[in-house]
Amino acid sequence: MTALGTVPAAFLGVERSLGGRRWRLQPGDERLAAALSQRLSLPEIVGRVLAARGIGLDEAEGFLSPTLRELLPDPGHLRDMEAAAGRLARAVAGGEAIGIFGDYDVDGATSSALLANFFRAVGAAVHVHIPDRIAEGYGPNAAALLALQAKGCAVVVTVDCGTTAFAPLEAAATAGIDVIVVDHHEAEAALPPALAVVNPNRLDEDSPHGHLAAVGVAFLLLVAVNRALKAAGWYSAGRSAPDLLQWLDIVALGTVCDVVPLVGVNRALVAQGLKVMAKRGNPGLAALADVAGVAEKPESYHLGYVLGPRVNAGGRVGEAALGSRLLSTDDPVEAMAIARRLDGYNRERQEVEAAVLLGAIEQVESRPDDGLPLLVAAGDGWHPGVIGIVAGRLKERYGRPACVIAFDGDVGKGSGRSVAGLDLGAAVIAARQAGMLSAGGGHAMAAGFTVARGRLAEFRAFVAERLAAQLAGELVPLMDLDGALDCGGATVALVERLKALGPFGSGNPEPRFAVTAARIVKADVVGSGHVRCILTGAGGQRLKAIAFRAADSEMGHALLSSQGASFHLAGTLRADTWQGTTSVQLFIDDAAPAR
Repeated sequence: MTALGTVPAAFLGVERSLGGRRWRLQPGDERLAAALSQRLSLPEIVGRVLAARGIGLDEAEGFLSPTLRELLPDPGHLRDMEAAAGRLARAVAGGEAIGIFGDYDVDGATSSALLANFFRAVGAAVHVHIPDRIAEGYGPNAAALLALQAKGCAVVVTVDCGTTAFAPLEAAATAGIDVIVVDHHEAEAALPPALAVVNPNRLDEDSPHGHLAAVGVAFLLLVAVNRALKAAGWYSAGRSAPDLLQWLDIVALGTVCDVVPLVGVNRALVAQGLKVMAKRGNPGLAALADVAGVAEKPESYHLGYVLGPRVNAGGRVGEAALGSRLLSTDDPVEAMAIARRLDGYNRERQEVEAAVLLGAIEQVESRPDDGLPLLVAAGDGWHPGVIGIVAGRLKERYGRPACVIAFDGDVGKGSGRSVAGLDLGAAVIAARQAGMLSAGGGHAMAAGFTVARGRLAEFRAFVAERLAAQLAGELVPLMDLDGALDCGGATVALVERLKALGPFGSGNPEPRFAVTAARIVKADVVGSGHVRCILTGAGGQRLKAIAFRAADSEMGHALLSSQGASFHLAGTLRADTWQGTTSVQLFIDDAAPAR
């Protein structure tokens, strides 16, 4: 993680870890931590985690058991929601076909599948279009919208895109298409010509739910449409209203994978969605879990790191529509076939990503450090489907916002990822408004853009200046920690109590601890460059640990070459079940020699 402003005291004396970070103990009220532990009968360290997240005594029970009954807002509080729901209800009642234009990432795939599942369930004909990343690019395009109209769709819903699609939506409006935008990306003062723009991040919107992913906004839309259909008597003629909760597994997947904060209603959507997913009612998700080898009860980790990347792989290096098709089919045979194709595309994506990442790292490390709060790497022939992932890897590796650009001739497709406290999306939108980009948008933590080769240096300087203006001080790479324990303290019982603090993700990170003075008994390389370790503490207790993709890093080299040496190891604790026996494993994020 990265923090802005005053440099904090180094936890355990770690000023610079092997990962180049200063360690910081998450600040928290110790008296509140003790009170939470006592009232909720929690271990002291778990109470400290709650206090560090700002959870008070009155909020704690609701935080530990989030419910939609308490947290789901009335959809009607969003601008244009009633107009959107009313038009879609009339389309259903009038037998009109409904078009859905979704983005090619997981949020877009889940949003489009969610809408398709609902409208088919209430008897409407649905046509879904997911654009090809390379051939069509991001967002609605006039040709695709007109093609949906040619299929009989007088109304089209764009999901996870459309807020800044002025020209395509103007073409659609001229052609007589009623376009409903369902999005969550940052907006401009002007909105595109559409029947409705439902977006909690509109500049004229006062909704407190700007943290929703597009799939969350889409779910609210369906609540509103369902209500409108009931009011119109659609379900009184022998038709049954669908149970919207059956699709919360899809909502949870999109919410976690879009890395929106897991707070408020998002927390309830994911918590309840994981329960639905465990029932394996969606054939596509069940097939994908089987292909990926997920046999245990799903957690947010599985969504973000196991299932999500496979859904994403179709849009990145394969067939863009596969993710949406997987999540909306009711045929288990078709679902398994699609899941296997996505798994294959994911392996291909990993190989392509590794090559682009290597080139990007070489670029970054071959340049003198100019101190700017932005890293930029660009290459000819880089696959545009992996640049967002590579930007995220650079951001994690160097603790700075990063943009990666894939050039095809003189045109570059770029993707960026930011750190907490620096709004990259706003800077990219400003660059587009200043004429440096032909397209660009996003939100605080992520952005996409199109830049001409000749304007790359100007763009980098502009965005870096915008980000620097947001800094309150030095940009310092930090590793935030929730506490310290020894190998003996990493117990199965502790892991089970920590699970109650989930679901984990952006805004509610999985608790990270420092396992102190752990001696390396054994270390070797497994899989694709992962470092596996056996640790032991002062009391002789052993603990398994693994550092993913670390074999070629400074930390990996130190762990592999220091048998018998002691390290402070920062990471998360997970239960590991093998042949009926459950133990604890540490997922290592960082390390420092114990002195």
